[in-house]
Amino acid sequence: MDAAPTRPRLRAPGRTIEDLEQDLLSNLYYRRGTTIESASLHDAYHTLALTIRDRLVDRQARTAAAHYQANPRFVYYLSAEYMLGRQLGQNLLYTGTEDMVRSVLTSLGLSIETIEALDVEPGLGNGGLGRLAACLLDSLATLDIPAVGYGIRYEFGIFKQEFVDGEQVETSDDWTFYGNPWEFPAPDDRQVVGFYGRTEDDGDPTGLRRRWVPSETVRGEPSHMLVPGYGTETVNIIRLWHSRASRQSFDLRRFSAGQYAEAVQDVVRSENISKVLYPDDSTELGRELRLKQQYFLVSCSLRDIIRRFRFRNSEWDDFPNKCVVQLNDTHPVLAIVELMRLLVDEHHLAWDRAWSITRRTFNYTCHTLLPEALETWPVWLLHRLLPRHLEIIYSINYFFLQGVALRFPGDMHKLGALSLIQEGSEPRVRMANLAVVGSAATNGVAELHSQLLADTTLRNFAQMWPARFHNVTNGVTPRRFLRLANPRLSALISSRLDGEGWLRDLDRLRELEPFADDPVMREHWRAVKHANKTDLAAYTARTTGVVIDPDALCDVMIKRFHEYKRQLLKLLHVVTLYQRILDDPQADVVPRTILFGGKAAPAYHAAKRIMKLINSVAGVVNSDPVVADRLKVVFLPDYNVTRAELIVPGADLSEQISMAGKEASGTGNMKLALNGALTIGTLDGANIEIRDQVGAENFFLFGLDAAQAAALRAGDYQPREYYESDDELRAAIGAIAGGAFSGGDQSVFASVVESMLGWDEYLVLADYRSYIDAQDAVAEAWLDQDRWTRTSILNTARCGFFSSDRTIHDYCAEIWKVDPVTVPPE
Repeated sequence: MDAAPTRPRLRAPGRTIEDLEQDLLSNLYYRRGTTIESASLHDAYHTLALTIRDRLVDRQARTAAAHYQANPRFVYYLSAEYMLGRQLGQNLLYTGTEDMVRSVLTSLGLSIETIEALDVEPGLGNGGLGRLAACLLDSLATLDIPAVGYGIRYEFGIFKQEFVDGEQVETSDDWTFYGNPWEFPAPDDRQVVGFYGRTEDDGDPTGLRRRWVPSETVRGEPSHMLVPGYGTETVNIIRLWHSRASRQSFDLRRFSAGQYAEAVQDVVRSENISKVLYPDDSTELGRELRLKQQYFLVSCSLRDIIRRFRFRNSEWDDFPNKCVVQLNDTHPVLAIVELMRLLVDEHHLAWDRAWSITRRTFNYTCHTLLPEALETWPVWLLHRLLPRHLEIIYSINYFFLQGVALRFPGDMHKLGALSLIQEGSEPRVRMANLAVVGSAATNGVAELHSQLLADTTLRNFAQMWPARFHNVTNGVTPRRFLRLANPRLSALISSRLDGEGWLRDLDRLRELEPFADDPVMREHWRAVKHANKTDLAAYTARTTGVVIDPDALCDVMIKRFHEYKRQLLKLLHVVTLYQRILDDPQADVVPRTILFGGKAAPAYHAAKRIMKLINSVAGVVNSDPVVADRLKVVFLPDYNVTRAELIVPGADLSEQISMAGKEASGTGNMKLALNGALTIGTLDGANIEIRDQVGAENFFLFGLDAAQAAALRAGDYQPREYYESDDELRAAIGAIAGGAFSGGDQSVFASVVESMLGWDEYLVLADYRSYIDAQDAVAEAWLDQDRWTRTSILNTARCGFFSSDRTIHDYCAEIWKVDPVTVPPE
């Protein structure tokens, strides 16, 4: 094997506090272009970021050299979103410079907290899908797995959330306004991406190879951010693509004629592709833009993967042995079709050989059980935007259905269910079907989810190829969500486990179990939780004006807004508690703060109406002197990783109350349990595994299970029967319907009431009484603080299974078949 190219010996950043201080001053002067006397706080932040980044750059260079020498099998992770969180604190931890930086900044009259507050969270993600992707990248690097993440560098992210009159208002998230010191532009690696146009005969006698002539092109320009591992030398990268117009897109003739808008319309059209994450798809133009985004991501990424493959390899048949591509849900599934196009049309491989390579390259993670969330695209839209790709999809489908017909002769129902094309008045391409057909493995993300995928959602495929279906339960990185988010608890754990080795071996948390019965440990544990709740109370008062009591039970529901997650069920509990206090103002009620957080898609009007109802209820409850401090309701705006790092450490109760059989896994449930919050939940997603790990006696279970929910939903479910038979439920809904939370206007929330009483898609009313009874058990348990604290300690001690390091171990062993590459120290 060839030796790695010799690289010049450069001076690595020093490791002493004196070196760090000198590097800071040098970077301020030479790279920021200012002096310490005139530097602003933003100058100080950018200079510190560059100084820490330099320490990662040296490790990344050694990582690249080790990978070049080993020529290993790489994991390429394709995801439409990543919720990376703020970078400064993480990179200080991963470079071991926290204490030195604090000392140097103090000597310069600055606080690290002031500087960290300027660190902006990259606007690259929205929910659990993106946060999982970020956790997995962290663990890939920590476990020394050669890997690259691919995504889009969204200019304005998802959106910033504000509330106006209780309603969600979306504003742009200009997260790069002051620049992003953590990224490296790489314009020399740009790719050209085509759209529209026509296909032509290429002289191939089989007719399977054709020439695509796009009528529009854009450039994909990459930048990358560093992804360091913890406790290792490995630094991987995440490569992000930004859409740019072709050089000829600016019309100087029109500009000179005063037609300024027309002169740049092609520029705007091209650069819209990477403007925002998940553009509103309620219009035809919005749907086209989403499809453009998906193809833009996979086209740029696959060409880059091929470029990297060719550094050390030349035989196409080695491609699956050197490249494993993981598709994070259906958004990047067009990569299967694009690789076929590249291999067949551009590199002239025979169809069967190209298909064999493609099938062995890709793996697919399905993150949903909701039929409406399994993406489909209209055939007419693909024909217009990506005509060659539609031809390839039809060819894949033709050969695939030939095999199905041989295996299931005469079974037309099977052919229709397995087909990549959903027939009807508007034929559509089923992206999940394409993903399964074009991948070596398909996995769910929790035991129940994977079973339901095989038994229901993708049943016909699982019957045909059972060995291709796997479960890999999600996980979260303890470095971000315990060490960084909850430094007080992390320090307490380290004091009992003789250091921070548990951050790379989370199963060691089991060693905390004996301390659950130690009165001194329980006292320290409660003190940590109270301090975290005091921080949360201060933030809440500062941002919302609502004053909450750190001694009250902190009951949190923080997640993306969707009706199946049942924020509405939680709200009915709030109204029930409120009415109990009104009915008996002298009642001895457990003081409780109920905290909501989460965003709804801009066009998801039903979820946004529930948000307004929550804020309206909060306004009434928080201003009612009868309630006093016994019940507070807070909706913290603009939920993201940074908010989670504040809320999760202060939570006492974790609300995981989705309708059973609807949640794929969840990772918020894991973060909260890992930080000692007790869970109230249904047997849904990873709740089942959390309950198994922490013990049934330490979990507040309620509601129908997945089989019961499906049977009730399939039968003659009558939500009004539950309404009529439960006095508290009737009173709660009656208060909402009667205008108690809308100034007497009964029309404001009429649609919410009608959805519950008319159809109740997610069985809110069916599970209401069981949920209220479980919440009463929560209140009873809270009164015994020793018991509660013991249970909290056991939750943390028994959640080592939910490390994303374990998740990556499972992927490597069961699906990817990749090995670590050790990066030697300097």
